[in-house]
Amino acid sequence: MKLFDRLTRCAIENPQRIVLPEGNEPRTLTAANRILADGIAEIILIGDPEEIHHLAVDMNLYHIKDATIINPCDEKVIDKYAPLLFELRKSKGITEEEARLTAANPLYLGCLMVKAGDADGQVAGAMNTTGNVLRAAFQVIKTQPGINVVSGAFIMLLPEGLNFGTDGILIFADCAVVPDPNAEELAQIAISTAQSARFIAGIEPRVALLSFSTKGSARHERVNKVIEATRIAHTMDPDLILDGELQADAAIVPSVSNKKAPDSPLNGRANVLVFPSLEVGNIAYKLVQRLGNVEAVGPVLQGLAAPVNDLSRGCFPEDIYKTIIITCNQAIGLKNSK
Repeated sequence: MKLFDRLTRCAIENPQRIVLPEGNEPRTLTAANRILADGIAEIILIGDPEEIHHLAVDMNLYHIKDATIINPCDEKVIDKYAPLLFELRKSKGITEEEARLTAANPLYLGCLMVKAGDADGQVAGAMNTTGNVLRAAFQVIKTQPGINVVSGAFIMLLPEGLNFGTDGILIFADCAVVPDPNAEELAQIAISTAQSARFIAGIEPRVALLSFSTKGSARHERVNKVIEATRIAHTMDPDLILDGELQADAAIVPSVSNKKAPDSPLNGRANVLVFPSLEVGNIAYKLVQRLGNVEAVGPVLQGLAAPVNDLSRGCFPEDIYKTIIITCNQAIGLKNSK
């Protein structure tokens, strides 16, 4: 079964409530209509109800009537969620009036709904920058216990004939968020990406922390960072199959692993590749995507206490549709892991 077929079936069998703060945005409405038509999730749209209804009629989106629509200007809505934001941010100096104003911001309101247990995840970014999407998530939902860094992973779906990873699936991180993680942050990215492998890809993670060195073949402070990150990650999850520092070929090619890292528990069969910096990860996923005709799904944001995913402002309705499905599966995985 293909990845999205499996993810879709899981979402249908375990319905989640996904909030879309950009409820007046046409691509978002198109994706939401399809999600509702397919019975994949419950949809909460934040926006002006009259405008949403008019758009739905003009665009022949008949299933939008099944969505819950929240008006961010409704004083009753603000009365419900502003006190939660005030409690979360009062130590940072926010006033009650500022909390009310901020709670009316759809990005914050959606996160507050997730934090309050009224929604299971959020998808945004068709109209908002990544910085704004992440800022609301950081301040309201916060990160998982033991994790203080949010990172971005890509699920790389290899074409037939490329026999790497597990069932043609490799996961790359961080390719989207943290420019130059230190050793502790890199270890946390490794742990978070292993979680994504389980929750989204449905595979048992085999994690390689990559470098330009394999087991001491080169000496440099950047190599030392990866070595230290590997040690920390082992401490965080002793049962996780994980190794580093490894060059990419030693991580994914068994014959190379036998020569360069014969004692590696990965045996050249890693399915999660953790890059030492954002520039390396971002360049790598784009090269693999273009040169290998590989489908790159993401970025999937990871490390948050509840799923919030960011879209490209140039996204298509299909991208939003798939991101909602991924967010559902992250929510299901987080619930099942507690």
